[in-house]
Amino acid sequence: MSTPSPNILSDDELVLLDRYWRASLYLCAGMLYLRENPLLHEPLRLEHIKHRLLGHWGSDPGQTLVWTHMNRLIRARDLDAIFVSGPGHGAPSVLAHAWLEGRYGELYADKGPGLDGLRRFFKEFSFPGGVGSHCTPETPGSLHEGGELGYSLSHAYGAAFDHPDLLVVCMVGDGEAETGPLATAWHSNKFLDPARDGAVLPVLHLNGYKIANPTVLARIPHDQLADLMRGYGYEPFFVEGDEPQRVHRLLATTLETALDRIADIQRRARTGSFEGLPTWPMIVLRTPKGWTGPKEVDGHRVEGTWRAHQIPLDPHKDTAHLRQLEQWLRSYRPETLFTADGQLVPELAALAPSGHRRMSANPVANGGLLRRALLRPDIREYAVAVTEPGTATEENTRPTGRLLRDVMRANPDRFRFFCPDETASNRLDDIYQASGKAWMAETLPEDADGTHLERGGRVMEILSEHTLEGWLEGYLLSGRHGLLASYEAFIHVIDSMFNQHAKWLEKALDVPWRASVSSLNILVTSTVWRQDHNGFSHQDPGFLDVVTNKSPRVTRIYLPPDANCLLSVVDHCLDSTDKINVIVADKQRHLQYLTIEEAADHCTKGIGIWDWASSDDGAEPDLVMACAGDVPTMEALAATALLREHFPALKVRFVNVVDLFRLQPESEHVHGLSDAEFDSLFTRDKPVIFNFHGYPWLIHKLLYRRHNSRNVHVRGYKEQGNINTPMDLAIRNQIDRFDLVIDAIDRVPGLLVAGAHVRDRMKDAILACQRFACSEGYDQPEYADWRWPGRTGAA
Repeated sequence: MSTPSPNILSDDELVLLDRYWRASLYLCAGMLYLRENPLLHEPLRLEHIKHRLLGHWGSDPGQTLVWTHMNRLIRARDLDAIFVSGPGHGAPSVLAHAWLEGRYGELYADKGPGLDGLRRFFKEFSFPGGVGSHCTPETPGSLHEGGELGYSLSHAYGAAFDHPDLLVVCMVGDGEAETGPLATAWHSNKFLDPARDGAVLPVLHLNGYKIANPTVLARIPHDQLADLMRGYGYEPFFVEGDEPQRVHRLLATTLETALDRIADIQRRARTGSFEGLPTWPMIVLRTPKGWTGPKEVDGHRVEGTWRAHQIPLDPHKDTAHLRQLEQWLRSYRPETLFTADGQLVPELAALAPSGHRRMSANPVANGGLLRRALLRPDIREYAVAVTEPGTATEENTRPTGRLLRDVMRANPDRFRFFCPDETASNRLDDIYQASGKAWMAETLPEDADGTHLERGGRVMEILSEHTLEGWLEGYLLSGRHGLLASYEAFIHVIDSMFNQHAKWLEKALDVPWRASVSSLNILVTSTVWRQDHNGFSHQDPGFLDVVTNKSPRVTRIYLPPDANCLLSVVDHCLDSTDKINVIVADKQRHLQYLTIEEAADHCTKGIGIWDWASSDDGAEPDLVMACAGDVPTMEALAATALLREHFPALKVRFVNVVDLFRLQPESEHVHGLSDAEFDSLFTRDKPVIFNFHGYPWLIHKLLYRRHNSRNVHVRGYKEQGNINTPMDLAIRNQIDRFDLVIDAIDRVPGLLVAGAHVRDRMKDAILACQRFACSEGYDQPEYADWRWPGRTGAA
């Protein structure tokens, strides 16, 4: 634990820094309250106040304080730095400094310097048609919205990876510090390579309270907090107090010391004289919540308490608050900070960095400006040979692992792969030939035997989906590329992180100065239909339902049926921008259907008829057999073969879906089929049996507007399963070939009676499969090793 002496600032520097800080505080308070009279040129009246007072004051003083001091250091050291605001509703602090630095006026000319610009700037905050109280995409200098707490630190580290000259100052709110994702993100320091990455300076902002409760870390003993940070591997520096001049001096000295520590670590790492795990500095900043605001309101203490969290005064409810609000605003002496016409006074304007050195204008925080397209090899080099559809097998993800290996080799400074402790399990371990797993901590001799640990590695593995997702988001938003792979059942861990990123991308599309960033690519593998060995807890395909709830402008879902289709989909997704691409592909051996050329065409269309599996011969079918997903595709094909064997005159059209959003109308999703295209594939009145990877109601949700939706019967996962064989699991959820044949008999006119004998055979087959599985513990080879029999063969 270190507490440097406060002796860096001269008296003149201190005065100027304090004035600049107070200018930022005046802007923060003005955003919360004012719609007119921005510099109090006349006595404050109720009509000058917004009718709805929305926003948060409590964390603004500490955040603006750190930003103010960072400006001094950026100018003194020519730092390349960005600021990540972690405390909830922290936008006023970032917006205030963006306005003071002139960046806001550059991007929003009507809200820049000047009385009218300042008035509009104040009014638009938390106002209909304006900007929100989080650091939304409209906020210059932001790559972290903070709409949900817990992700600031992982975003900060993600931005620092492969940006060797970058310093990310991350303000961690003490309420945010209670979240699970933030607690795990402290371990990110074990994955940051000082030889090739930038640095993160965490600032734990302890102002003592959340909305209405004290925070845990603010109430534990000082030594315990210091030990906690040391246990995480940091050197903690404490800056504490409520007297501004003393805190200014102490913070200035502490920041200088912390930056010296960082520079020393990086210098030694880059000259080859550093070994072991670095001990990075971090700062604990303890200041009162709502510092410099009203100390007492209506007989209750406010400053330093939970009452300072949001809006400490409400003149609409109590007219006495109007005078108190005016006193508060005038306490910053705005007439000494701004000119009469609404400009920051010259001596304060000179304190801000210039150009891209301003944290509000750093291109890293608008990462699309830095993005370079990936160098991608030809996917044909990794293709699985397919001579006859449905006769050979392959682990579907294995060729993609080889593709990702060579993408990483070709892009050593802008592509990383993220996965929990499952890269090898997911059959993607060929990627280790390009890079090992990032690991800065101790290694043991036995680690050399297959763990693939590597100092400076680019495969990011930690058993925290939250941290991985946060790293990846920060990496993408700062201009790079990546892919996250995860077990299907546990991708739900990041449901809310996915939601927040989707909202960021959606809003960013409407911000003209935001440049396009690489898409967030999620490979969902180890899927429900091959989790028969792990049991019920590992069987959940519901992430797709979550994805379909978000904006169609940014969401995509792909279910490639084989390895070549997966290669085509991954290649497309790595090249895309401003999307979240969710790819579902199992890691186990599956039948292969399409050549790489056929796969590329099929995936480009997103949906199509497989002529080789159909028997309608270009005529109107009696039945459409549709499918999406690897196992459902195989079972649908097997059912089609059985139907052809038992009902040779039946005209079956086989339709495979790769791009799930093709099922929606084009009015609902940009990938959606027109009604004419949909009707051409699925007919307007014939029965459709749809075998689906996920929960069956999702297909009904996507199809409900279609003409033939009433004739679509969907099979999918129905929460039935445990330690079953693959066939038994399929049967329990009725996506198996036998139940699909029964479904066809029930729905195709003329088969209900004529197919009675076949129905009985199918039921017998179901019982026989289940008896064998329960007796022997595996599936009968005739089903486990099933192959497509060809157009004229028997099942």
